Amino acid sequence: MTSPAATSAPLCISLTDIHRHYQLGGETLAALDGVDLSVGYGEHLAIVGASGSGKTTLLQVLGCLDTPTSGSYRLDGEDVGGLSESRLAEVRNARIGFVFQGFHLLPRASALRNVELPLVYAGVSAAGRRAAAAEALESVGLGDRMRHSPDQLSGGQRQRVAIARALVTQPALLLADEPTGNLDTRTGEEILDLFDSLATPERALVMVTHDEHLARRAQRLVLLRDGRVEYDGPPVDDLQERLHA
Repeated sequence: MTSPAATSAPLCISLTDIHRHYQLGGETLAALDGVDLSVGYGEHLAIVGASGSGKTTLLQVLGCLDTPTSGSYRLDGEDVGGLSESRLAEVRNARIGFVFQGFHLLPRASALRNVELPLVYAGVSAAGRRAAAAEALESVGLGDRMRHSPDQLSGGQRQRVAIARALVTQPALLLADEPTGNLDTRTGEEILDLFDSLATPERALVMVTHDEHLARRAQRLVLLRDGRVEYDGPPVDDLQERLHA
């Protein structure tokens, strides 16, 4: 195994000896089996692995959607282990932005309203959230589509709305799960160009994907196998061979 890549940037994510076990009948399944991972602010990281490697479970742990069986997870300086469900919900809403393959937009709401939603949950005033949502939509090139509903937008535009929604709370961590999976090649490239600009000194960007091309666009690659980190370093030319080894 290649040693975990060191980062000189302040840490957004710090996982230490993370295990996640599930009981299936009388057997124990180790979905994550001793994962160590550090990601600095400003980093753009891609997590890859074959089916069953643990990347979906790792995404859920990183997004505070699932709790490790053991190990330590610090996010944006806070140890999230042992937090109450209500506090975890606050952390997810304020510090993590999610972008999914399926967009997950409200079909009858405008782009502006969809982007406002995290701020509604955060208790931001109506005027404040409209201003912030408009700014986020402008930042992804949709300033002229704010009043359009999802069915009036192309797939690429809908994904831009989802990205704006993920950014509107100014999260420390942006998590993307197969963000170009429902897009054609040209539109997918446009979205990847946008993602290239989203890892800032105040934010880390982590993508989970099986797409080799998407993984190569990241600054850093983490390959999982059987719930363990097998490789952590720069993108490699032999990724396909490693995935199917």
